[in-house]
Amino acid sequence: MSIVAAFAVPHPPIILPEVGHGEEQKIGKTIEAYRLAMQRAAAFHPDTIVLSSPHATLYSDYFHISPGRQAAGSFKAFQAPQVEVQVNYDTDFVAELSKQCADAELPAGTLGEREPLLDHATMIPLHFLNAYQKEYKLVRIGLSGLPPLAHYHLGQCIAATAARLNRRVVYIASGDLSHKLKEDGPYGFAPAGPEFDRQCTAALGTGDFLSLLQIDPALAENAAECGLRSFWIMAGALDRQALQCELLSYEGPFGVGYGVASFVTVGTDASRAIGEQFVQGEQQRLQALRNGEDAFVQLARHSLETYVKTGAYAALPPDLPAALTKEKAGAFVSLHKDGQLRGCIGTILPAQRSLAEEILYNAVSAAVHDPRFEPVRPEELESLVYSVDVLTEPKPIDSEKQLNVKRYGVIVEAGGRRGVLLPDLPGVDTVDEQVSIARRKGGIRTAEPAQLWRFEVVRHH
Repeated sequence: MSIVAAFAVPHPPIILPEVGHGEEQKIGKTIEAYRLAMQRAAAFHPDTIVLSSPHATLYSDYFHISPGRQAAGSFKAFQAPQVEVQVNYDTDFVAELSKQCADAELPAGTLGEREPLLDHATMIPLHFLNAYQKEYKLVRIGLSGLPPLAHYHLGQCIAATAARLNRRVVYIASGDLSHKLKEDGPYGFAPAGPEFDRQCTAALGTGDFLSLLQIDPALAENAAECGLRSFWIMAGALDRQALQCELLSYEGPFGVGYGVASFVTVGTDASRAIGEQFVQGEQQRLQALRNGEDAFVQLARHSLETYVKTGAYAALPPDLPAALTKEKAGAFVSLHKDGQLRGCIGTILPAQRSLAEEILYNAVSAAVHDPRFEPVRPEELESLVYSVDVLTEPKPIDSEKQLNVKRYGVIVEAGGRRGVLLPDLPGVDTVDEQVSIARRKGGIRTAEPAQLWRFEVVRHH
């Protein structure tokens, strides 16, 4: 056997009457869809439920699979301690899945458990399922900060484990959508919220898992979602499967998007090798970016690749534009990989003889001296996306009112400490956020008096 069905479901505690006290009636469509989804799940009489939860143990570089034979939890944190869930874990499945991941060189296993109690994103789906079936064992998996393809590969390992053990498995991807749908919602409103939910529900409703893998990371971050990585694992578990797909409901009255989707396997479909299609698309995208790089970005790439491969700084290439060889300016070099920051180092004022040298040295620093990251490895070079920000001379300002988060970068300075933030960064939407982040970077307290400076940049991609 293998994965017979999968379901994407939300996990709002308010959906339970014992927690909602009537408020759950505002998401009546979600409740009915949830019941239908779990009725379908129970109709398959699964041996094992594999469930991925955004609120289980999470690491940036490792998938945690819950260990042990049993687990339990309650909704005590939501003033409903009488609502409890108890499960038996499928220990054989966990052991084989850990082996499959090790063989695939995927960082996953049972090490590092921080909280053995079941989390609410696990308990809510099981609470609904238990109304129709209780005779199953559970495998609970946390998400990670790893890229989309790693989550997809984990799903493939889950499917391989189910086949190896001849388990009838239902996969449950627990995850809410955007938390930024309404001003009075838990995180306020951002335009990215409804747009993310539109893209995500469209993809879920049609089984367009390639679009799920390709959702803009900045859009997902700005939308404050929590389910996308769970859906990525589910997509991998359904690799090369023919599916009956249905978006059962979507609601967001509390400012958080709740989607329920059903996926029933009806055979195999070689054309749905979504992971391979994603890799091909990424290669084409990265090559297109490389082909479009200007002289500033080409210089940063040349410098970084030379240093990582040889351990020596590159010589400046001949025939550079005069804007690089004759001008001096501060410059930041930023590196991204899989949509995530991989390094960023720069100078506010020029420290080298030319802008070209500024970029040459700062590119290497971004790759090997950013204390937030490990040095860039040779095998990462083909996956890096570069940007170069050339700064104007900073000007002191008297008030935050003279800032514009899209136009100006900011320097916050106090007592010899300094924090810098570039303008127009994903996820930084207000001046308050911009200044707050710059203060944190400089170790400057919120109420501490500080001098503000602003600068503009010319960004080269």
